[in-house]
Amino acid sequence: MSPGPLRPNPQPMLIAHTIEELRLHLGGTLRPAFVPTMGHLHDGHLALIDHARTLGDRSVASIFVNRLQFLPNEDFDSYPRTWEGDCAKLKARGCDVLFAPRESELYPEAQTVKVQPDPVLADILEGQFRPGFFTGVCTVVLKLLMAVFAGKARGVAVFGKKDYQQLMVIRQMVRQFALPIDVSGLVTQRAPDGLALSSRNSYLNEVERAEAVQLSLALRQLGREALAAASALPAHLPDLEAKAMDGLRQRGWQPDYLTVRRRQDLQSPQAGDPLVVLGAARLGQTRLIDNLEV
Repeated sequence: MSPGPLRPNPQPMLIAHTIEELRLHLGGTLRPAFVPTMGHLHDGHLALIDHARTLGDRSVASIFVNRLQFLPNEDFDSYPRTWEGDCAKLKARGCDVLFAPRESELYPEAQTVKVQPDPVLADILEGQFRPGFFTGVCTVVLKLLMAVFAGKARGVAVFGKKDYQQLMVIRQMVRQFALPIDVSGLVTQRAPDGLALSSRNSYLNEVERAEAVQLSLALRQLGREALAAASALPAHLPDLEAKAMDGLRQRGWQPDYLTVRRRQDLQSPQAGDPLVVLGAARLGQTRLIDNLEV
């Protein structure tokens, strides 16, 4: 189904806290278009809602902070919960249904059955620095997809390309489980200075916020240098990546990786491969990620 103009939505947004309520609200819906989120919504999330409304006959968002994808030393407890503001933003954007389950609804017992994604894709980059992250993501996303799309002939799930590796992992999961769901990726939404929009940007103080754009600038520079060395990229890539990492360190960042990979599978590129540049780095106490296709 090709995107079309946004439909007016004169109806109030319906809110479901249980799977049973959600399925009642979606009765008669032929093609739900679903945007899963952890809340603390920003313009990037709202762009996903806008996109979803062009892809299905009912737009659905979820808000659920998923404990399974946080490491023990990460910010699950302090992750911003902004329920009233999130609801207002979704209503203003014309979202049809909001699914906001309690933890006991999605995890009524200890989740001992989990989705283990392909380690070739999931144990590199984010998976290397956040072990178990993609297991937690895939497990909750599969549960959410089953809640939204059960009994539907077809549907679409919408994700942002800012989480580039996550999008690839989810696409692989949906494909290998033969789910009747199209996965749509929307281009990264950015602030006017180029910073990728993220809920965690709210952690940055004023000085850090001004500095934060340096991650995307470093990725752009790395991408330019990778393209310039394209004919002999494998030989030059380690030095280019090390230079990019050192440049951020000199500015006070703690980078996990700045790397050039082939878009197809995020493995090391060869000459002629379509490329994506990905980075993750900590600025103060805030870890930011970004990527650029080059």
